[in-house]
Amino acid sequence: MPRARDLGLAIGRFPPGPLNAITDVGQVAVGHVTLIEGDRTRTGVTAILPHPGNVFADRPRAGLSVLNGFGKFAGATQVQELGEIETPILLTNTLAVGRAVEALVRYTLAQPGNGHVTSINAVVGETNDGRLNDIRAARPTVAEMLAALANARPGPVAEGAVGAGTGTISFGLKGGIGTASRRVGDYMLGVLVQSNFGGTLRVDGRPVAGVPEADADGSIVLVIATDAPLSSRNLTRLATRSFAGLARIGSSLSNGSGDYALAFSVGPGEVLGNDACSPLFEAVIEAAEEAILNALLMAGDMEGYDARHDRPYRVAGLVL
Repeated sequence: MPRARDLGLAIGRFPPGPLNAITDVGQVAVGHVTLIEGDRTRTGVTAILPHPGNVFADRPRAGLSVLNGFGKFAGATQVQELGEIETPILLTNTLAVGRAVEALVRYTLAQPGNGHVTSINAVVGETNDGRLNDIRAARPTVAEMLAALANARPGPVAEGAVGAGTGTISFGLKGGIGTASRRVGDYMLGVLVQSNFGGTLRVDGRPVAGVPEADADGSIVLVIATDAPLSSRNLTRLATRSFAGLARIGSSLSNGSGDYALAFSVGPGEVLGNDACSPLFEAVIEAAEEAILNALLMAGDMEGYDARHDRPYRVAGLVL
């Protein structure tokens, strides 16, 4: 299945990185566990590691922005208060957040040098995959969460119906995991999305024939990485701008949508001033829009189980 640029769709004016992925930034690594089993299991977990070291000991600056808070973003208040993250980030389904927290606690306690740690702020985002997945089943397990952390790697990122995007739906079509990046002068910025929301799909500003208005409710988590040395305040501002990419692709931003954006910096040195942020703000809008489009294009068709109505459910992938 093609990504957006394979189809000649170049969103915005900034060039992508070599992989056009969040892993273009520093040593960021991504890992998935994808669970497609029988007729009912369509779920998974995605892990994002800011760097290969002990994140608890070497905490990236971070900022969190919430557009509509109909969601369960674990660790939110401490990120907002202290402006940093102290664990990797896990994305999963709504009813698996507690297990993801447990996995991150186990993972962090086991890191060398953390022998006396007694408080951990685990960072977990979620969307609800209950239309294709039997979300009441206890999957992913803690062990499967730990496996995603263990298999996280730099390099190309699998997209579509993988990891935390395995059972998601966007615009009445199959959603999933998508990623994109932008080069802004000397700096790199990347976005990874767990896309599970609705509205009226637009591609580069244009409506898509044959895709009606559908599924207004839903959620999205956007994770933004950059090597630009931004303060936590400006990372929050950066995260907020990513929602413009959500609007550009046609989100209805409905009452039932949980819209969360977390940005972190792996850039060393003195933080950039406010005036230096404007090109990064523009770039994150572009990368967010393209990441969502890549999630849709790479997902394909899927049959699953509607946990809310106790019946089979089928959803088509986007074809342009």
